Amino acid sequence: MGKLFILFVIMPIAEIAVLIHVGDIIGGWNTVLLVILSAMVGAFLVKREGVATLAQAQLKMQKGELPAKELGSGLLLLVAGVLLVTPGFITDICGLVLTLPFTRHHIGAVLLAALNGKVHMSAHMPGGGFGAGGFSQQGPSQDGDIIDGEYQDKTGSSDTSVNATRSERPLEDKR
Repeated sequence: MGKLFILFVIMPIAEIAVLIHVGDIIGGWNTVLLVILSAMVGAFLVKREGVATLAQAQLKMQKGELPAKELGSGLLLLVAGVLLVTPGFITDICGLVLTLPFTRHHIGAVLLAALNGKVHMSAHMPGGGFGAGGFSQQGPSQDGDIIDGEYQDKTGSSDTSVNATRSERPLEDKR
């Protein structure tokens, strides 16, 4: 509740206050022109950085590598673009910080560290995927030592469905 309150109530009020203050200093029309100019420059910067990030991602995929860093960077650029085209100086500053490569990579690393262990990943692949039931990774269990899986042979052999559960000590994390 607190984060949404800040996002939808406090932030617009702060933006309006800054716009009024800047309007008192440089004039109303100059403030409007400055907001429009910042949106145009921001859109140009986000487009330029987005094209560079896309090229890096394609290069990694051609090498057979997963472009995880580039996907995260692209997501932050999307947020930057939204912030930069939103009227106001506070959102423009935040969007500009996300647009710059060195700050974007640092912020991405901080967000990744904050999200580490809090992410729930689930995928279902109908028509085969990882077996008839799909694949779901719930993250480590509370005790961390149960592995449960189901396999079904689709080659036509009779009754090859297997449901196996095994318990073993987990490997130690060597990080």
